[in-house]
Amino acid sequence: MDGADAEGRLRVRVAAPPVDGAANESLIRLLARELGTGRSSVMLVGGATSREKRLWVGVSVDVVRVRWPGVVAEASAAPR
Repeated sequence: MDGADAEGRLRVRVAAPPVDGAANESLIRLLARELGTGRSSVMLVGGATSREKRLWVGVSVDVVRVRWPGVVAEASAAPR
């Protein structure tokens, strides 16, 4: 984890290759572990084939901000 960039995006690197969704799955598992929640509480909601991802996490915005100060996070309902 590299922390927040100047725009408030979380910078993360994973070792898994971007093949067959392996990098996305690795990212989801990493974020779940770092936030102390289950894998099912982290969902990729945009950017599956892009370097920039949009994720929904089932924890409060405050938990994200405490873990990674500077990250721009917003509250939203769970995706359907």
